[in-house]
Amino acid sequence: MLGFVSMLMDISSEMIHSLLPLFMVTSLGASALAVGLVEGLGESTALIVKVFSGTISDYLGKRKGLAVLGYTIGALSKPLFAVASVTGVVLTARVLDRISKGIRGAPRDALIADIVPAHLRGAAFGLRQSLDTIGALIGPLLAVSFMLLWANDFRAVFWVAVIPGLMAVALLVFGLREPEHHQGSQRVSPLRRENSTRLGRSYWWVVGVGAVFTLARFSEAFLVLRAQQSGISLAFVPLVMVAMNVVYALSAYPFGKLSDRMSHTKLLALGFMVLIAADLVLATSGHWGVVLAGVALWGIHMGMTQGLFAALIAHTAPPDLRGTAYGLFALVSGLAMLLASVLAGLLWDHLGASFTFYVGAAICAVSLMGLMWSKTSSRA
Repeated sequence: MLGFVSMLMDISSEMIHSLLPLFMVTSLGASALAVGLVEGLGESTALIVKVFSGTISDYLGKRKGLAVLGYTIGALSKPLFAVASVTGVVLTARVLDRISKGIRGAPRDALIADIVPAHLRGAAFGLRQSLDTIGALIGPLLAVSFMLLWANDFRAVFWVAVIPGLMAVALLVFGLREPEHHQGSQRVSPLRRENSTRLGRSYWWVVGVGAVFTLARFSEAFLVLRAQQSGISLAFVPLVMVAMNVVYALSAYPFGKLSDRMSHTKLLALGFMVLIAADLVLATSGHWGVVLAGVALWGIHMGMTQGLFAALIAHTAPPDLRGTAYGLFALVSGLAMLLASVLAGLLWDHLGASFTFYVGAAICAVSLMGLMWSKTSSRA
């Protein structure tokens, strides 16, 4: 049920986000700097909010209410995109949309961990990630289809995007029952020192590995830039992300199930190896066929690792601190992604695309060696 909720909201969001930069530049006359500002403020806001929402869900002992609030704000932000006549309104809508993601993300993942038996968590997180990625695939395809049907009417597409957003909220409200939490009468802040220290060595090992892994895996925007260099017609460049999401969606659930039956550390190491292969393939040639192969490998590594990290957090964090644990993991990983993407951008501008991907492969190889060296300290 939570997977279908995520899928519907991703359809709604990606119908807008896949068109938003073009809408801002062509319809509102915004600059590239304004586009970057809208995206940067939105993503940074989501990271900060996610920490607090996870902590609040632990404090209250309830997850569903915060998840409903987050999805509702996300659904209600969509009409603002449709009526926006200035960049300021788009910025407001984008920040609200990212706030909604921050509110719902950690409580939703903690709710999955609460609901699902421990021996099925890998499969559960993989299934949710697959359905979420299917939404990220369907959204841009619907946006392109409606743009062709309605002669590039951005606002009409944005209004249609409201519908799956509201469907996601309704499905969560009426389709999911939260399990009972047995707590004492006195609530204690999860951020108090005696509680935060209960996030032990195994949890922080997962956070550290996730951060290093993210440093090696910069933003998928660079896949689009590489595809642009490959000779593919500009109109079809966004389909590279569609291809990656197809592979990601098809692989996330099977690898999630596999993680329930094999060593998490070994599967994580395999994920590192696939990412190294993807970087090397993307570095060696800009031919469209080679780029497509690299993008497919990138999608496989995403399917192998993203649900696995969610399951690892569920295994290593105390049940009453899971919301806080997911929020902190998201914050650290998000900051690592920002650093990695800035570094990748600098390398791309000054030394070229191939060098950027070679550096990514090198960082990943060093990370893999560190993972193998430290695996004895993990309880995966």
